[in-house]
Amino acid sequence: MVGVDAGGTTTRCLVATLDGAVVGRGEAGGASQRSSTSRPADPLATALRSALSGVDHRLVAGGVIGVAGAGEAGRAVAQDAADTAWRSVGLPGDVTLVTDLEVAFSAGTARGTGLLLLAGTGAVAAAFRGGALYRRCDGYGWLLGDEGSAVWIGREGLRSVLADLDGRGEPTSLTAAASALLLGRTDDASDREAHAQALVGAAFAMPPAHLGRLAPLVSAASEAGDAVARAITDAAVQRLVHALDTVSRDQPLSSAGAQAEPGFGGAEHPRRRQTVVLAGSVLLSSGPVSAGVRARVRERFGAEPASAHDGAAGAAAIAIGRLHGTTVAPGVHARLTGG
Repeated sequence: MVGVDAGGTTTRCLVATLDGAVVGRGEAGGASQRSSTSRPADPLATALRSALSGVDHRLVAGGVIGVAGAGEAGRAVAQDAADTAWRSVGLPGDVTLVTDLEVAFSAGTARGTGLLLLAGTGAVAAAFRGGALYRRCDGYGWLLGDEGSAVWIGREGLRSVLADLDGRGEPTSLTAAASALLLGRTDDASDREAHAQALVGAAFAMPPAHLGRLAPLVSAASEAGDAVARAITDAAVQRLVHALDTVSRDQPLSSAGAQAEPGFGGAEHPRRRQTVVLAGSVLLSSGPVSAGVRARVRERFGAEPASAHDGAAGAAAIAIGRLHGTTVAPGVHARLTGG
């Protein structure tokens, strides 16, 4: 079976036997129609071709491709890209398209019910019941949402740099760091307007997904004590956790019961013990946003969150489960994901 996880910056493919042994991997650039630069079918085909290089294509029984931006608004384009890529590498049968949410949740747990919080290039929270996506919050793309994502953090950091340069904002170490990354030089105090315009030009010349490259600079500055950067990372934690809380409110309670407590949005609702999966580069790497979100999840849900490190493995797990008409066996899931 084939599993693919196509995000805004990277597309990963995994080929596995039905008992969960991984026999091939491939990688390519991003395949999101909203934030990547290439035709979505091209990186999908590249990743598939690489992963299948040592595999007899006749043995492939099927596959699942999870694509960022493959919700209802972008499903037709994503399905066409998946079908085109599948056919271009000569694979038999049909491929199943899902969103990146399904593959991320599946990568973190073999259970069918729980919560997902994803913050990478984009950001979204989701609730699952019986293996199906039940409810989602945000994930609207870099222009309209994705609050707390790498792109959001990077954009907020760059906005703060511009405010520093034109005098609207507080001085911040992000000005020198962002200028070094985008312009190859640090602050030019002699002409701050020209400096700001140069940064604007560099930002608009990049694909939106590349704004996420600024996120590690914001995290590092926050940890070093920069007040402007700390305000951004604190806001990212708040927005991500609020999205997770929003999708959790009508999830079924665990057998452990519940007690009323204030929610992140201020309303009283039951404390729930649930499976929570964290995914995406912002939440899987060390830093103030990841640490803040994990602490709030432990406080809110009373358990350590699971980590979804390999979305392609999650896609393959979905494919294997669907072939058997059930959820994937825990042992197979562990072999696929390294869990």
